[in-house]
Amino acid sequence: MHGSKTWGLTENNKRRVDATEMDALRRSSRISRKERIRNVTIRQQIGLEKPIVKETEQNQLTWYGHVQRMAEGRLPKIALKWMLKQKRARGRPKKNWMEGIRKDMNERNLNEGQWEDIKQWSLYIYIYIYIYIYIYIYPTMAMQQYKNGNNLCCS
Repeated sequence: MHGSKTWGLTENNKRRVDATEMDALRRSSRISRKERIRNVTIRQQIGLEKPIVKETEQNQLTWYGHVQRMAEGRLPKIALKWMLKQKRARGRPKKNWMEGIRKDMNERNLNEGQWEDIKQWSLYIYIYIYIYIYIYIYPTMAMQQYKNGNNLCCS
């Protein structure tokens, strides 16, 4: 998705993007919420496995690694390190783009400096999506098919 590399996604925004994505998938499939069909089943029917939010996180980490490999004088790298010098408002500060990147790196067990090896960095970023799909999406689909009487292992 164009521009998703620089989105600052909060948890609330992620939920909204997920809901909007599923609404669009349901509408394009002409499946109503009243039919009580699970989101995973709709994704399977359409052939979409990767949620938009995960794709966005992947794009952000790819961009972050790209910028970190740039020379120090490049504008994107300067902008990434730039901190606003002003008095902050009361209360808890809002999360910024870098905090989202750090969270995504922690989820994938990525460390500072791993972006130097482009192939390794890409592998770690992309393999997480497949792990996510097999842990969260496929077990739900398999359980649903089992409940419907379809035995996956012996058919």
